[in-house]
Amino acid sequence: MIRSAPGALPVLGHAIQLRRDPLRFLTSLPAHGDVVRIRLGPWPAYVVCRPDLVQRVLSDDRTFDKGGPFIDAFRTIVGNGLGTCPHRQHRRRHRLLQPAFHHDRLAEYAVVMTERITAAISPWRDGQVIDVPAAMHELTMTIVTRTLFATESSDVAEIRRCIDAILVGVARRVTLPMSALHRVPTPGNLRFDRARRRLRQLTGQLVDDYRRAGADHGDVLSLLLTAQDDGGAGLTDEEIHDEVVQFFLAGVEATPALLSWTWLLLDRHPDLLARLHTEVDTVLAGRVARYDDLPRLDLTTRIITEALRLYPPGWLMTRATTTGADLGGHLIPAGATVVYSPYLSARRPGDFPEPDRFDPDRWRATPPARGAFVPFGGGARRCVGDRFATTQAALTVASIAARWRVHAIPGARADPIARGVLAPSRLPMLIRSRPRPSTADEFRHATSS
Repeated sequence: MIRSAPGALPVLGHAIQLRRDPLRFLTSLPAHGDVVRIRLGPWPAYVVCRPDLVQRVLSDDRTFDKGGPFIDAFRTIVGNGLGTCPHRQHRRRHRLLQPAFHHDRLAEYAVVMTERITAAISPWRDGQVIDVPAAMHELTMTIVTRTLFATESSDVAEIRRCIDAILVGVARRVTLPMSALHRVPTPGNLRFDRARRRLRQLTGQLVDDYRRAGADHGDVLSLLLTAQDDGGAGLTDEEIHDEVVQFFLAGVEATPALLSWTWLLLDRHPDLLARLHTEVDTVLAGRVARYDDLPRLDLTTRIITEALRLYPPGWLMTRATTTGADLGGHLIPAGATVVYSPYLSARRPGDFPEPDRFDPDRWRATPPARGAFVPFGGGARRCVGDRFATTQAALTVASIAARWRVHAIPGARADPIARGVLAPSRLPMLIRSRPRPSTADEFRHATSS
């Protein structure tokens, strides 16, 4: 029998717990069973707490389709793109978009990443205090913009402003998907609606311009315009718009959060920071990282992976059952909302010893059970841009660590805020310049003398 989580209120259900302290609420649920019933307002939802059952949900996207109040709210905000479209549309859409994230294209995007990282950190000065989430957001925005659109037109600059305006309203609409407050004509809601309308106009204009030019600009939009399925049909203008918006929102929210947590965790673990500095000094010798450096940046990659485990940006996901389903002997009715949490799954002691400890070396051992580490989802619905995000994160961390020491301001707090993504509340950090050996041999000589 499926047990219900305690503390539900009439009408509101568990909405207050999810709003006030969602992470604590989620991590309390496994004590009540492998599948636990909660209430999102008056509607029931079923939280899956066991990794093998999470894997079942992710691997059977026909039964556990994209849906539920959070996905439905997100679909209303950003359209019916690859990340939100239902099963019946996903296979075709995935085949059309996958070439945009092929290995060869990723190497080209990494050139853009290296260029933008260089431009972002070159003006930094010794002793400067930076707002890390804001700096990582600005860097990611420039990378995503340049990857999507090779052109430097004024329309692209305005698209960026529209995206920033939309981001302000996304968190509340996803966290409180059933609230009628979003329909009240407040100044904030009006700005949000204007930005969405203007964004649609701007992307439509860019699509028209690209079609008239008929050239491959080497960007994602060019691939979206030329992609065709087996029948020779491509994406409609509406579908292209939805993919552009979703790529923007996923990129400029998730990666800055991951990078911010990474710097905070490294500051709290000076031994790991010292090991990271040794690695980047050996591999990079003070220069900015490139794509072909990644195979030698093993510790950097494991640091990113461990930060993803502890603080997955997509901390809560929902699916909707298309038929009745059996999850570990628990019967889930058709049309039900099923919830899984990458944050919860990655903190089970049985899968990750000392799960709250930041330990990148754990990734040298046997991989965890399937369903235990799912920051990008899984199965056919695994995020198509996962390697784009982790590549940018690794290049950024290695490049900054090669030139700078990043330290949290004494007394500063960075509480996790679980809204659209799991991000730190605020994170001012002090940067100090590091010596830049011109070669790895020079570095080894300097440290041994």
